[in-house]
Amino acid sequence: MFDVYHSSLTGIWLMLVTMIIQAMVAVRAHRRQKEGYSPGIVKPELGQSSFVFRSHRTFHNSLENIIPILGMTFLAMFSGYSPLKLSIIIWVYALARITHMILYYKIATEKNPSPRSIFWAIGFLANVYLAIDLGIFLFF
Repeated sequence: MFDVYHSSLTGIWLMLVTMIIQAMVAVRAHRRQKEGYSPGIVKPELGQSSFVFRSHRTFHNSLENIIPILGMTFLAMFSGYSPLKLSIIIWVYALARITHMILYYKIATEKNPSPRSIFWAIGFLANVYLAIDLGIFLFF
């Protein structure tokens, strides 16, 4: 199984490493605050113009999105889902999340949709596609 899904497993590794990096960036940003620093707590008055806010949201947004993709991915692997299809979906998701992260770090905007929203949507749609296609594979 590991040989067949090597590319997908590598994509999962990249997703998890990306999240570790996001956590490290968020912790560093939090600790660099000058006043009123409290670990893991973002001041309610902070918004998109604050890197502390954006780094916190980037990490938490990834936490919200990784659970469904990981669950679907492992279900797909255990059920014999197409290794090529799964690999493409995983890599689209992983690259979309990395691009989302970079754009979120760089662009401070309240505007929606923003460029980061596009890449959030690509990752979300990869999740939705896998859920639907895997459901069809499993039940029909």
